Amino acid sequence: MRTQTSPAVKICGITQIEQALEIASLGVDAIGVIGVERSPRFLCEKKRRKLFNELIKNAPSIKRVWVVANLDIKEIRQGIEGEGSPSVVQLHGAESNKLCEELKKSYPDIQWWKALQIRQKADLLLAETYQNSVDAILLDAWSGNILGGTGKRLPIKWLENLNYKIPWWLAGGISDSSIDEILSKAQPSGVDASSKLEIEPGIKDIKKVKALLNKLKSPR
Repeated sequence: MRTQTSPAVKICGITQIEQALEIASLGVDAIGVIGVERSPRFLCEKKRRKLFNELIKNAPSIKRVWVVANLDIKEIRQGIEGEGSPSVVQLHGAESNKLCEELKKSYPDIQWWKALQIRQKADLLLAETYQNSVDAILLDAWSGNILGGTGKRLPIKWLENLNYKIPWWLAGGISDSSIDEILSKAQPSGVDASSKLEIEPGIKDIKKVKALLNKLKSPR
């Protein structure tokens, strides 16, 4: 789907099964569903499991990412067990290294990603502390009490020469109009796109999704 040097692609904040399957057919690497109730893209457990179950049946190679924030271990355990389970849990709250290590050790068949809201360049050093406790790091722009989906971008100069020993994903303002500039300066393992590809929260504009993927396929 992409060139050898292009990052993986996650489309996040999906709320409809039909869109999930259509976007999966375009060759993305991961589809994210929001489990944070205050998000305008929140999907309840019943609908989330049904959507993930359809991906398991129709696009089993695609990562099914459940985005949560500040759940306790019992709530997380309930969410990853049973039908329609995620293959990745993205921890987008104030989860500690200790909690991440415990989850990774207890559930090795699940990938654990730690998302961090970066308010200043020094916060990138905090991300480094999670390298031994999660499978990937996701960097997003800080936005007060809002966890992701704002369309805000991190300053590209902060990301130059960024190098972690585990995969890292970049979120915030990802679209076909921004991707060339981002990849000219940074080398993320993956990009996480949401609000810039939407008609309204939770409903993607398929033309914009295709435009992003086409840009990533283009040689650079």
